[in-house]
Amino acid sequence: MSFSSDTKKELTQIIPEKKCCMLAEIAGFARLSGSIRLMGGGRMNVSLTSEDPAVARLIKKLIQNYFDTDTSLDIYQSSPMRKGNKYRITFDDGSIGEQMLRETGLMTVREGSNVLAEGISSDVVKKRCCKRSYLRGAFLAGGSVSHPEKGYHIEIVCKTEYTAADIKKLMNGFDLNAKVIERKGSYVVYIKESEHIVDLMNIIGAYNQLLEFENVRILKGIRNTANRIVNCENANMDKSINTASRQIEDIKLIDSRIGLSNLPDRLQSVAVLRLENPDMSLKELASLTDPPVSKSGVNHRFNKINELADSLRNELQGGKA
Repeated sequence: MSFSSDTKKELTQIIPEKKCCMLAEIAGFARLSGSIRLMGGGRMNVSLTSEDPAVARLIKKLIQNYFDTDTSLDIYQSSPMRKGNKYRITFDDGSIGEQMLRETGLMTVREGSNVLAEGISSDVVKKRCCKRSYLRGAFLAGGSVSHPEKGYHIEIVCKTEYTAADIKKLMNGFDLNAKVIERKGSYVVYIKESEHIVDLMNIIGAYNQLLEFENVRILKGIRNTANRIVNCENANMDKSINTASRQIEDIKLIDSRIGLSNLPDRLQSVAVLRLENPDMSLKELASLTDPPVSKSGVNHRFNKINELADSLRNELQGGKA
């Protein structure tokens, strides 16, 4: 199973204790996965669908607990071109289906007629606990989360821009920095910051998956830090090798032109040490000097050697000219 499927599986184990939270979770799910078919005579057929059987069973149970009514759960294939089944919940009593629409805020009455309502009903998400439940229902309907090893991304796909804007607003009420993007005719509310993904998983109750997410994130951080240290050490090593090669080149030039014996003792001593220890760092060379000299002192002497070597090179170039 995918990380996203495991997250939904964990969420299906949660049964809200409060009636208001049950209704909010049903509302969040129905807003994204509900459909209405007019039957004539003012009657309508209300159904809720999911591609996950465990999610469908949970919503069926929440409806039964809240509305005290039975619903039918059947399996169908949405298209011969698509693999996998879908699971559809329908109300055995059509009037209860209409009641569900009204109480969840999906439908309202205007001038004596039923009218579908856009957005999230403020009556359904008055309390903070209900906001959490609504987001859990919306995630179960249209949500997914990437495995943290692959990247940091969590999203909820909405049918309309209006719904996406409301879910974004609901998320950002928890300071999650959610954003909306249009994708293939749908509107996607998404979060990419790992800290905020963890916060959302905590809000909707995916605690076990949250811990797994954090474990992977920590391991990735350790690996990235280790890689940075190795890269830095390699870069420093390359720099030391290049510096030592340049110093040896300078020393050999001086030796061929004027002889190392004609250098001042302090320069001659470090030049000999470098030739004898081509792989040593400046700090290591400093520890071999007699009397002891600091790393900066050794570096200063090599700068003097470089100045002399450059002067000899200029003389050679002038002679050639």
